[in-house]
Amino acid sequence: MKRWIALAGIVLLGVGAIVLSERRKVDAQAGADAILHLIGDTERELTRMPAHFTRMSDDEEIRIGDQMARFSAYSHAPEGTPEDKLVQDYVTRVGSQLATHAHRRLPYQFHYLPQKYFVNAFALPGGHVYIGEGLLELMDSEDELAAVLGHEIEHIDHYHCAERVQQEEALRKIPLGAVVALPIHVFEAGYSKDQELEADREGTRLAVEAGYSPNGAIRMFETFQRLYEEYETHARTPEQELSRVAQQTLGGYFRSHPPAQERIAQIRQMIASEGWRVHPERDLEVGFVFWTSRAEDALNAHKYPEAQQIALRSLQLRPRQEHALWILGRAQFAQADFAEAAASFRKALEVDHADAQLINEYALALAAANRREAAAAFRNWMDTLPDKDDVKLTPPAAGLALLAGDAGPVQSAAAAARNHIIDEWGPQWLGELGGWYYMAGDYAAALEVLNDAIQQRPDEGRYSIARAWVQIQNRTLDDARHSIRSVDTSRGVSADYSMALAVTLWLANERDAAMGNYLQAALTQPEWKNPRWVGALYSPLVVGTVQQMQVEEARREKIVAERASKK
Repeated sequence: MKRWIALAGIVLLGVGAIVLSERRKVDAQAGADAILHLIGDTERELTRMPAHFTRMSDDEEIRIGDQMARFSAYSHAPEGTPEDKLVQDYVTRVGSQLATHAHRRLPYQFHYLPQKYFVNAFALPGGHVYIGEGLLELMDSEDELAAVLGHEIEHIDHYHCAERVQQEEALRKIPLGAVVALPIHVFEAGYSKDQELEADREGTRLAVEAGYSPNGAIRMFETFQRLYEEYETHARTPEQELSRVAQQTLGGYFRSHPPAQERIAQIRQMIASEGWRVHPERDLEVGFVFWTSRAEDALNAHKYPEAQQIALRSLQLRPRQEHALWILGRAQFAQADFAEAAASFRKALEVDHADAQLINEYALALAAANRREAAAAFRNWMDTLPDKDDVKLTPPAAGLALLAGDAGPVQSAAAAARNHIIDEWGPQWLGELGGWYYMAGDYAAALEVLNDAIQQRPDEGRYSIARAWVQIQNRTLDDARHSIRSVDTSRGVSADYSMALAVTLWLANERDAAMGNYLQAALTQPEWKNPRWVGALYSPLVVGTVQQMQVEEARREKIVAERASKK
């Protein structure tokens, strides 16, 4: 009987425990920081272990670190851009300068990880130091970079990385020779509080000995604190949610590192006690790379004034940047600042005059700014070229001549394209010439050359959309609808596609369907709401139709607002 009573008691206790656990709610967010939280917690437990290791030799540590670096996912990344190589060389130069002041003479190697959302830096045993694009993008000075790299060097210099290997060896019960299989996350996470503060102190000392300002470390910690506070406020807008991919890394970083205020206080105390001179910080030499990246992000988000402002900031740091000039020109063109856009594109062509897309955008900006003078301006630019590529230059030069009243060059170019004199470039020439004919108002010639282009390249959707615009102008709406519907949309729908369909449907009195496509096009490409932009590129019929749809949009928005106010 006593046994049954005991058993019943155990069962009741078990049921109670289950009920209690179910009633308790755990607030845990899914995300990248969860992994780092786990590793940070594990590290704290490891520091409590009464483990005593015989320190491995430098040669063994170097061998393990080299193997881990060789087999990590970061070693198999695709070859980066020229800008990535520039940043890599810069990180290596700054890191190598710091490493000469380290106590241990190890073969330090510095690696740049061009990953926008990797807001971290870490070290492997033996001398490998990694820093992510996301972290570098937060910096304004070389002194901040020196502080971060110095911190990671000191994790190696003071055996923190080597001890982590031996701790993992003991914890996981794996032979030392097999630690190459350890996940890199083990080293991305922080160390114990004492070790982190030691790396802060000695890393800053390393930077100061190399000639950098100790303020670099303070400003880096201030940035971390600001971003972590933003992370903690739980961003609400879609743009902010996108940045949370990076901010989650910071969440894990702060979970396993001492509070930023404590780290700042330590550095300030050192400045006072050591008598360090706080001199002006050096500019981050590769800062323009990240400003250009920000400008491109703003351009892709259709924030054209912001993209223009950021691109100009980047060009102040490094004037002859083709990509930044292209972004600037694109942003200016989208705002209908056509003359300014042409000037930006021309500066970009001074860096690379062989870029076919850039040549066409320059010609289009000239035409949008002043149709009569565009041909002469384009010829003046061509006269400055050391060598002329007729394949790339002929269509825009002929198109601009057409706008100025000379149809001869465009007729000769079309004949060359039809007769296969230029081989595989024929369809592209015909497609481009069709666009110039459309802008000049010669819709019959435009339709003729575009039909030829489509016959040679039936799968080239942009030629079909260009033909649809001509058919809309001719009010052959069924033909326009057929041209639009022939485009393969399996990879998405362009704004040009949506607006061509919207205009076709509106003219066919299918107003509701038209408005749906109009709104989609305007959302994808806000330039459609700028009458100057539309008028520079499309026919008067299209301009008028788009304006009518804008009026209808405003009318419908007013009705919705009135209904909402009555509720």
